[in-house]
Amino acid sequence: MNPTLRQIRALVALARTGSFTLAAEYLHVTQAALSGLIKELELTLGVRVVDRSTRRIALTEVGRELTPLFSKMIDDLDGALLDIASQTRLKKGVVRIAAPQLMSCTLLPQVIAAYRKLYPEIQVRLVDCAVENVTARVFSGEVDCGIGPERDPTAQIEATVLFEMPFVLVFPQQHALEQRERVTWSDLAAHPFIALQGQFTERLLSDMHHSLRDVPLNPVNEVTFMTTALAMVSAGLGVTVCLPYAEPLVRLHQLHMRQLHEPELTRRFFVYTRDKRSLSPAAESFIAFLFKFVESHDWNIPLVNAQQVP
Repeated sequence: MNPTLRQIRALVALARTGSFTLAAEYLHVTQAALSGLIKELELTLGVRVVDRSTRRIALTEVGRELTPLFSKMIDDLDGALLDIASQTRLKKGVVRIAAPQLMSCTLLPQVIAAYRKLYPEIQVRLVDCAVENVTARVFSGEVDCGIGPERDPTAQIEATVLFEMPFVLVFPQQHALEQRERVTWSDLAAHPFIALQGQFTERLLSDMHHSLRDVPLNPVNEVTFMTTALAMVSAGLGVTVCLPYAEPLVRLHQLHMRQLHEPELTRRFFVYTRDKRSLSPAAESFIAFLFKFVESHDWNIPLVNAQQVP
């Protein structure tokens, strides 16, 4: 026996109103249609659920037992459908994002703040983590999406290019390089270079080796976070390189930022999601907003005659 949803709603409406007339109005059906649904339910169950008379209606013992069960089913279902409708209309939802520490304290707070102005009821939860952990958090399902630099392909992870930016030199005020109209990678050889540990520096040194074999770029210090590197540059301990999206933090340290030439090396950042896994309406909305936000910024202008580094 499998009562239909319409039959269940008919019994609940009848129990709540105590009247075929009122119940039919509540369900927006005719009294004949409502009566037919009750009869179908009784045939399905093999027992009467309503006693009818010319003056009143009354639920049978079975009808009284079923009503609270059916009522809870309807309330739970309606609540779930309302929740889904709210998510679809972006009136409710949660977006979870994983991103490296530097991006988490520069670009993403600006994006999240702008997004929340449009969709104040959507919660955006930012998980700042090591670069190497971004895709792992996406794969585990801990976050809806991750944002980070290009890495070797990972099974079941889909990567979509978010932006491509040139490396820029960061140096303190009144530094010798400030007087140069054009700064090249060769110019860095004469100054202490502060690098990041891990794949950031490994890939950078590899790119430099292929492009300028005769230019030594030997870090005097390797730190874990770019925030540390910028603080060291601010203290006059050397220079470093980063990407233009770090400009708010560079400005906070009162440092200068200049694009590096000969060659104009670039880095690509991606949005990482689980392959063949549907995103929530809120997550889809945030990712679309992120792409539009990035496209609206000057530092996203494509480089002309730039050497693109994979």
